[in-house]
Amino acid sequence: MSKTLRLILGDQLNLNHSWFEKVDDEVTYCLFEMRQETDYVSHHIQKVVAFFLAMRNFSKELKAAGHQVIYFTLDEKENLQSLPLNLLFLIEKHGFTKFEYLLPDEYRLDKQLKELCANDLEIESQVTDTEHFMSQRHELKEFFEGKKTYLMESFYRSMRRKFDLMMDGDKPLTGKWNYDHDNRKKMPKDHVPPPPLLFEKDVTEIVDLIHKSDVKTIGRIQPQNFIWPTSRKEALKLLDFFCENCLVYFGTFQDAMTPQFWSLYHSRISFAMNAKIIAPLEVVQKVIKYWEANQDTISIAQTEGFVRQIIGWREYMRGVYWAKMPEYATLNFLNHTKKLPDYFWTGETKMACMKHAINQSLDYAYAHHIQRLMITGNFSLLTGLHPDEVDKWYLGIYIDALEWVEITNTRGMSQFADGGIVGTKPYVSSANYIDKMSHYCKNCFYKKKEKTGEGACPFNSLYWDFYDRNKDKLEKNPRIGMAYRLWNKMDSKKKEDLLIQANHYLENIENL
Repeated sequence: MSKTLRLILGDQLNLNHSWFEKVDDEVTYCLFEMRQETDYVSHHIQKVVAFFLAMRNFSKELKAAGHQVIYFTLDEKENLQSLPLNLLFLIEKHGFTKFEYLLPDEYRLDKQLKELCANDLEIESQVTDTEHFMSQRHELKEFFEGKKTYLMESFYRSMRRKFDLMMDGDKPLTGKWNYDHDNRKKMPKDHVPPPPLLFEKDVTEIVDLIHKSDVKTIGRIQPQNFIWPTSRKEALKLLDFFCENCLVYFGTFQDAMTPQFWSLYHSRISFAMNAKIIAPLEVVQKVIKYWEANQDTISIAQTEGFVRQIIGWREYMRGVYWAKMPEYATLNFLNHTKKLPDYFWTGETKMACMKHAINQSLDYAYAHHIQRLMITGNFSLLTGLHPDEVDKWYLGIYIDALEWVEITNTRGMSQFADGGIVGTKPYVSSANYIDKMSHYCKNCFYKKKEKTGEGACPFNSLYWDFYDRNKDKLEKNPRIGMAYRLWNKMDSKKKEDLLIQANHYLENIENL
């Protein structure tokens, strides 16, 4: 008699997968809470809690539908804390004759399961697609075959056409593909965004389990008030809330930053999507449908900006990951070597922008894309922090961070460690951009307009120091020629003062 064991990883919680269309008494599903997954990097405690709770909710829903499920909690006596060991143990104990798993989205797990099936399993094995993404794993690589650079906009347009999203035949609605230029507004001083939808669940039991098991975590948590969606019902509720309350200004203020509000107009559904609780196509279709019914109050710029993040950037980053791994994880184009300053773990710094972005990350396991790119990422790039260090921090601290989406954003878009595969230029700025897009600078210890001298904003001198020390690698980049023209025309004394100031800050980076 055939008995099949099917593995579900913690980020494969897709209730709509074809696996679950019918109940089969000869099929058993397994999910594991494992030290293998809690320990490969130091994760935010809210991230660990979110995955464990989402996995438990998913397991309960499968059981309620009549499926057979084996679930190992972190403290389960039979839990061997390793994916291969747990699978081999169950196969031997229960006499399974076939093993099936869903295509993993992280290279390390894909490799681990391939090696297990090739070397250690004595039964038949089979791999199935997760039925989640809108593009196939190697679709982007094939799309850009023979091209030197991977231009996201080209891939985004192909995805719009492929799924007929906001299209008029083969052309985009209104004849315009991209409204990015309209979506870069600073939030007005007296503007108050809607308070975020929070779920306020008591997760004391899971937090106690994590502490009892001596799992090393980072960040903060209020165990009686866990706010993130960890079931399909909650995720869909949050998506509805976004459409009804946030879409109207999403695009306009998607890059805005303020210390007064942490959620702004962002959807905060990235964890639910990355755990596959909800799917990208259903998300964008829901948002587009809501916009179509409310075009008198919601502009196309708001909707296109959101759709581009989901079917453009998200699918694109995954495609780059599978096109370039495992070499991508070793790239360090600018040869950066410094370690992260301690305030990345405490938030205790005099720089107001860094203080807020880091503390928000520690408090919520969340920061939006511009906080990640132009505050913490910008600072890391300007100061020459090692991309390995930066990778670990981003992968650990954010609730939505899984390597397939984190590393291409961090090592590529943010740190330019890939030399331009993802971003056509390094994303660096002085205080001017930060002040333009945020309310951070007004009450900062440092002076935003000062480039040198006591209390000068570190971003100002570090900006020019970055370009000076990387001149041999960046000067010929056509997108940053203006910076080098300004630098080359600058008075030699002024240049010297800027470099001395920057060097002082780099030598005293822990005290900024």
